[in-house]
Amino acid sequence: MVVPSPPAAGPRVLLVRHGETDWSRSGRHTGRTDRPLLDSGRDSAVLLGERLRRAPWNGLPGARVRTSPLVRAAETCRLAGFADEAADWGELMEFDYGAYEGLTTPQILADRPDWDLWRDGVPGGESLADVSARADRVVAWARAGDEDALLFAHAHLLRALAARWLGADISFAAQLDLAPTALCVLGWSHGHPALQRWNDLGHLETPA
Repeated sequence: MVVPSPPAAGPRVLLVRHGETDWSRSGRHTGRTDRPLLDSGRDSAVLLGERLRRAPWNGLPGARVRTSPLVRAAETCRLAGFADEAADWGELMEFDYGAYEGLTTPQILADRPDWDLWRDGVPGGESLADVSARADRVVAWARAGDEDALLFAHAHLLRALAARWLGADISFAAQLDLAPTALCVLGWSHGHPALQRWNDLGHLETPA
């Protein structure tokens, strides 16, 4: 799918990775396995929601809100206070890791020492081309609207989405780290797609 050419300016896309789960804490690849949030993940989601209700976000009135249907993302959306505005969207589901589902990176590297997700993909799962195509569909949807969008989803899918927003190959996602409940903003700089904010965890920082 070809992503439409960017306008001179346009709506922003706010990205939220879901809160912490037992598998994200231990580094296990969590694709379609539906793990619930830990208490820490629930608390972080509430803090994120409080932040988004303050300036400069002011609750994002009129924003289009979408969430992955997987419980860890949908629950993050609910605890942040956006469930009433949100719609489930299968395009936002995490990478299907196939045979690597539930494995940590060290476990995979023990069998394949030179493996890299963003170069090699996964056996028996979703191809990098398919993930890139899903990201392109989300980018096209976001650019077609007039309002900002707020998306609750997953680390690798959101990293792929950012790469494609910039017009970069999906492999660029390898350079974008993303923590649980991090806030990111995709926007514009002088007519060019830009990362305006990335991996922002200000809502979890203790005031000095």
